[in-house]
Parts: sequence; C-alpha cells; structure tokens
Amino acid sequence: MSDSSLSTSNTPTEHSSLTEWLDYMQQIHVSAIDMGLSRVLPVAEALGVVQSAKDDAYVFTVAGTNGKGSTTAVIAQMCQAAGYKTALYQSPHLSVFNERVRINGDMVSDETLIDAFSKVEAARLRCALTLSFFEMTTLAALLIFAEADCDVWVLEVGLGGRLDVVNIIDPDMAVITNIAIDHVDWLGDNVEDIGREKAGILRDGITLVYGATAMPASVQQAIDTHQATCYQAGQDFDYREVDTDVWQYSNAAVTMQLPRPALSLTNTANALSAVLASPLNIDKKAIEQALQTVKLAGRFDYRETHNRYWLFDVAHNEQGVEFLLAQLLPLWQQHLATQNSADALNQSSSSQENQANRKPASIKMLFSMLGDKDINKVVQRLTEAGLPISDWFIAEIDYPRAASTEQLQSILASYVDNAQIHEFKRLSEATDAVIKGSQAQDLIVVCGSFHTIGETLAALAVDNLS
Repeated sequence: MSDSSLSTSNTPTEHSSLTEWLDYMQQIHVSAIDMGLSRVLPVAEALGVVQSAKDDAYVFTVAGTNGKGSTTAVIAQMCQAAGYKTALYQSPHLSVFNERVRINGDMVSDETLIDAFSKVEAARLRCALTLSFFEMTTLAALLIFAEADCDVWVLEVGLGGRLDVVNIIDPDMAVITNIAIDHVDWLGDNVEDIGREKAGILRDGITLVYGATAMPASVQQAIDTHQATCYQAGQDFDYREVDTDVWQYSNAAVTMQLPRPALSLTNTANALSAVLASPLNIDKKAIEQALQTVKLAGRFDYRETHNRYWLFDVAHNEQGVEFLLAQLLPLWQQHLATQNSADALNQSSSSQENQANRKPASIKMLFSMLGDKDINKVVQRLTEAGLPISDWFIAEIDYPRAASTEQLQSILASYVDNAQIHEFKRLSEATDAVIKGSQAQDLIVVCGSFHTIGETLAALAVDNLS
C-alpha cells in the first residue's frame, strides 16, 4: 500500500458536493473491482454496521445472474406495504447515484449520503486501508440503514456473492434468482464455479429461495454443507398467468390469485416465496398492494413519451436477452393489436390518406453494450428471434469499458440481413435519430446495458427532443 493511496490532501469534506465525493471515491483504490472481504471487514466493524444488522434487522440478501433488481424491489415493496421500515440497496443506478439507497421507497438525500461517506472515509483512514468505489459506497449504504434503525434490509449483491462486500452482512433469508455465464473474469467460465460463488451468501441453517428449475451441483453442495432449507422454483413453488391482469402463485401451503405487477412474474414469484418463507407478518392485502404499486425503471419498462412507444430493458447477457424476448414477443402482438384498434377508430378520409402513406409498424433497436460482455451472443439471440426489426441505432456508451461503435457495427454486420444500421458518436444523438427515424406506431426497444438505458433516459429529458 502506497502512502498516496491513503492521502487526505484531496479528501472532500461534509461541505463538498455528492459529485465531488463520488469522483474522489473512484480514484482512491487501484482497481474498480477488487474481490474479497479482508479489507472491508475491519472498516465495517469500526462503523458498527455488521453488529447493527445482526441485532436489529431482518436481512434478505439476493444474488443471481439476472433479475436481482426486480426481485429486491418486490421484496422491499411487500415489506413496506406491511408496515415495516424497509431499506433497499441496489446497483448499479440508471440516472442518479441516490437510486441505489432507499428507505421506504424514497431515495436518500445527497446530504445523507455525504454524511455517510465522511464517516466511512474516516473509518477507512483509521484502519489504514484502501477500498474500492463499490466497497466505499456499499458501506455507506449499510451505515445509513443502521443509523435509520430500519426493520428490514433488502440487499442486492453486486458481483458474485462469496466475496462481494454485501456478504459482510449475515442474511436471514437468501435468494439466488438464477445462474448463467457472466463476469467470467471474476466468477469463472462455467455454471458450477459461478454457482459456488453465488452460494457463498448462505449461512448455517437459513432458508434459500432458488429461482430456477436447474440447479448446479455446487449450489446443492453449499445447501447441504450449511444445512439450509431450500425452496426451488418448479418444485416447491410455481406460478401461472391467468389473464393480462391476474396471475396465480402456489406453494405447498397456499394458492393465491394476485394482481399482475409491472415486473417479471418469475422474479415476482421468487420475491413472494422469500417473503412467505420469512417470519415477517405480511398478509395478502399487503402483497396485493405491493404488486399494484411496485415498479423499477429499465426492467421491461414499457412507456410512451415523445409521441413514441418505448421498451427499456437492461438485458446485457444471453440469459437476460432470453428473458427479454419471452416477454417482448407477446408485448409486440399486444402493441400491434392496440395500434390496429386505434386505426379502426380513425376512418376519416384524411386519416385514410395518411394511413396509406405510412409503413407497417416495426421495431427500432437503440443498442449499445460494454466491451467485456458477450456481444455476439446477445446480438445473435436478438436477430434470430423473428422480430420485425427494421433499424438498429448504435453509439458508444460514455463509460471506460464501453464497446466502440466500430466493434458494435462489426458484430451487427455479421447477423443483420434485412435491417439498416445507423451509427452515432453519442447515445443522445442516437436517441434523437431514432425518434426522427420512426413512426408513432413503431416500438423502440432500448437494451444492452444499464448505461445504455441511463444515457437514453437522460437524453429523453432534454427539452429539444420532441
């Protein structure tokens, strides 16, 4: 450890802005990702966050390759609806950092974050240790939850499980949404190694909700080692769609018909299984209220803005795209039916003339990814799905790990046959272009990364985009 890594000459103060603190924390450690808990634990213990969670809160910890954000959002909304003071920690964010740290659904303020960052930095210096950005910010979130005396903590693992900083907190309930190939440089290139890392959130005697029908042997081994109780999707709980507004959940003890949420039913079923398996007092009325109100930007997020229909989804790996497509295909049919019904209501001569000149509805893709993801597999699945994609609008994400526009263009050219590819320098330019290059009845699908969604949403907020 160098002296410069612990230097306080450029340390922000309680009077500094949130941006200054975030910029500072990006620079004080040699690596943006540094797996392991040996540096984090002494600082966490100095702050008292580990003991606070153990003594005062019921903790849900959620790991998995995809679906963690939706699952944690549903768990938190159900606990909040039941009257528990509920802390929710998620990452990454789409627009502002404060999205990551919520209490009873509300983002914490800049001032609250800055106060926590100051305390974490002081503890870090006392321990003479360096911490990564994610470690610093996660410790701050945990400190905020402890100081707010929250009844329930819902924690989303950032990467893996065993060595993720969230894992310094012992969960009372563990959830693993699914396991697929992702982050191979950190977690391994096969599901057994990845499963072993994610199952690192288990503790002796606790309950695990496992949200997929296929389980790696490494996860089962961890369950046996910890003598944990496991409820697995397809075996111990299941769900089915009843109609567009209602779905049915069932386990060995209960069958419920519930309002359909704005999020994936798979992730909702996982969340509900965890809540029902907990000792918390959460009745059906609270569950129904939560399902009617829960939402999460960027997760199969269908909305109308700028006189266009948009679908935002953070799918950034093969499994995430499979999940997106499973929901997108029926949505597209529903979208077409809605557009046809609207056309039928407008049968004046002028509208008929306009309709004769317009093209059939199509899908426009607004797309970008990080360079360390498997872009080939993502593009291959999107292009093989049989969707009427007429145009791809691509640009480079404003992030160090971004794939270049040239890289995206090269990969797309290998798979795209009957669609136009439009290149732009920035996603804001691509956003403007996709609006101008589409019709009101088209569907614009934005996917590939959290960063893609975040930059597009920011661009849509600009006044001159109309």
